Amino acid sequence: MADDTITLYEAIGGDATVRALTRRLYQLMDTLPEAAHCRAIHPADLSGSESKFYDYLTGYLGGPPVYVEKYGHPMLRRRHFVAPIGASERDEWLLCFRRAMDETIENPKLRDIIWAPVERLAFHMQNQEEAQP
Repeated sequence: MADDTITLYEAIGGDATVRALTRRLYQLMDTLPEAAHCRAIHPADLSGSESKFYDYLTGYLGGPPVYVEKYGHPMLRRRHFVAPIGASERDEWLLCFRRAMDETIENPKLRDIIWAPVERLAFHMQNQEEAQP
């Protein structure tokens, strides 16, 4: 009996979709006024961030392990600890990711499957305390 299981990477359209999603995420981050805090913690030139996130997301969704092959284990929280990520940066990144996903992945069920762990990951990346009233 053949295994008909496909990865999320394949289900959403593979490389072309992951590349479009990543590109749109960083375009939104660069242009949305409501993403200003998130944008501010990134380098002026977003191309390196976009490229690394594309590599990471490819493997994360079940495609080739490009990021691991280039850089080793992601250790995402450790790698991001140099950037102050509070609730506003987290939420703004999630806003950009959600919009990019809505624009590039047609199937709403697949978007929902991807969204839940991505949202958890974004909360895990937060390394600054919530502002106290």
